[in-house]
Amino acid sequence: MNLELQGARVIVTAGAGGIGRAIVDAFQAEGAHVATCDIDGDALKTLPPGVASEEVDVSDHAALGAFVARAADQLGGLDCLVNNAGIAGPTGRIEDLDLADIERCLSVCLTSQFVTIGRAVPFLQASGNPSIVNISSLAGRLGFRLRSPYAAAKWGVIGLTKSMAAELGPDRIRVNAVLPGLVAGERQQRVLQSRADARGTSFAEAEAEAFSYTSIRTYVTPQQIADQVLFLASPRGQTISGQAISVCGDTGMLG
Repeated sequence: MNLELQGARVIVTAGAGGIGRAIVDAFQAEGAHVATCDIDGDALKTLPPGVASEEVDVSDHAALGAFVARAADQLGGLDCLVNNAGIAGPTGRIEDLDLADIERCLSVCLTSQFVTIGRAVPFLQASGNPSIVNISSLAGRLGFRLRSPYAAAKWGVIGLTKSMAAELGPDRIRVNAVLPGLVAGERQQRVLQSRADARGTSFAEAEAEAFSYTSIRTYVTPQQIADQVLFLASPRGQTISGQAISVCGDTGMLG
């Protein structure tokens, strides 16, 4: 399928690994021009030629905003912003969590998206096919025991998405959220291991429990998330806005 993304100008946060890397690679394969940032400088060195990149900690909001402005200038404009940056946050009962860990989770997973959108809007207003895709999580639709900071941040992403869709609609900027479920990779393994450790169970038990809540009992791949993002960013998605789209194998709860 030709998604008509040849020459599209795209910014992806946290694009050096995992879901972000799959999104960067997918856009580039479609002929888009991509800029990305990541906290992992070594991982940035593995990006393919042609991808503009900077080492940025998205919790440094001044640096993040400056990156968006520089990247858009370097790209010659902006057609799509993908807010992918996120961290797992602390695992534990609310009374045991450290406030600094909670605040960092909110800063990375939610506040960073306010920053990037605010800086990107003037560039997107000049685009013929403007879109924003915010990566939320299934935790943004369901509660998540022992992961309350992460769930709260990802619920906030959906609220931000809905609000921005209404606010930016008159500028023809469509705004959507994608909600991954259990995504294959090291990060998901760390999350399940943390859950197992917090409950005093094994990784295998934590994994089996997670899949027991899912109709299609297999991991979602980063490529499947990237495919959804690209469709929303393409002209084929031009009337889709304000949506929170789950890619989760029909997961009913998160344990």
